[in-house]
Amino acid sequence: MRSQSAAKPDIDLPGADSTLFVNSVEKAMRVLTAFDDKHARLSLSQIASLTDLDLSAAQRFTYTLTVLRYLVKDPFTKTYSLSPRLLDFAFHYLASNELVSRAAPYLRQLSQETEETANITVLDGTDIVFTLRIVSPHVLNPNVITGSRLPAYCTAPGLAIMSRLPEEEVHGILDNSELIEHTPQTVADRPGILERLALFRKRGYSHTKGEYYIGDISTAAPIVDARGYPVAAVNVAVSRTRWRGAKDEQRISNLVIAAAGAISSQF
Repeated sequence: MRSQSAAKPDIDLPGADSTLFVNSVEKAMRVLTAFDDKHARLSLSQIASLTDLDLSAAQRFTYTLTVLRYLVKDPFTKTYSLSPRLLDFAFHYLASNELVSRAAPYLRQLSQETEETANITVLDGTDIVFTLRIVSPHVLNPNVITGSRLPAYCTAPGLAIMSRLPEEEVHGILDNSELIEHTPQTVADRPGILERLALFRKRGYSHTKGEYYIGDISTAAPIVDARGYPVAAVNVAVSRTRWRGAKDEQRISNLVIAAAGAISSQF
C-alpha cells in the first residue's frame, strides 16, 4: 500500500548529485518499487513506462533481478512479479530492530487491556509505516498489515509524531504531502493541521475519527528517544460501532500515553 508512487526517480533526492551515488542501483530500485498492490504483475513494457527507463534498460535490470531471484517471470504471460525472497529484507529489519523488540511486550499488553488493535508506526518521509501490529478480533481494516503506509498528516500516529517534531520538519512534511480529503472528516488544510498539532502536543496524544478510513477511531501517543525526539508512535484503533465516546477516549488515551512512556524509557 502506497500513498504516493515510488517508482519514478525523485530529482530532488538529497545526495543524488554526489559522485558516490550509483545510478544503476537507483534504477534497479526503481524496477522493484514499480510493483505494489495495484501493480502485482507487470509486463516489460509496463515496467519501462512506470520506471521511465527505455525498454532495453528495463529488460537488463529485470533480467538481472530475475536471475538474483528478486523477481519471478511467468513463462506463459511473460509478466513479472515480486518474489518471496524480498521478504528476507522485511524479516531482517524486524528481527534486528530494537524498537520492535522493545515495544512488543508493551503493545501486547495494550491490546489485551483495550481488547482492540494496537500498532507501532514510524515516520518515513511523509508517510507512517506499520512496523508492529497486534490485531484484535474487532479489527476494522484487516488489509492494513506490517509494512503498510498511510499519510502522516491525517492519521493519529502520524499526527502524534509530528506534534513532537521541530517546526521546520513539520512544514517540510506538509510541503511534500498531497493534502487531500480522504473522507468528509479529513482535516486537510495547513492551518487546521497546525492548530491540531499544537493541541495534540499540549495534551500528549492525538485523536482522529474516520479521517482515512471511515468508521476508524484512532488514539496515538509519540514514542521519544532520550533527547525527546519522536522516533515512532503507538496507537489503538477502534471501530465506531464499539466506541463509547468521551469515556473511551479518556481510558484509551491514558493507556496509550502510558505505553508510549514505557517504551520511550527503553531508549
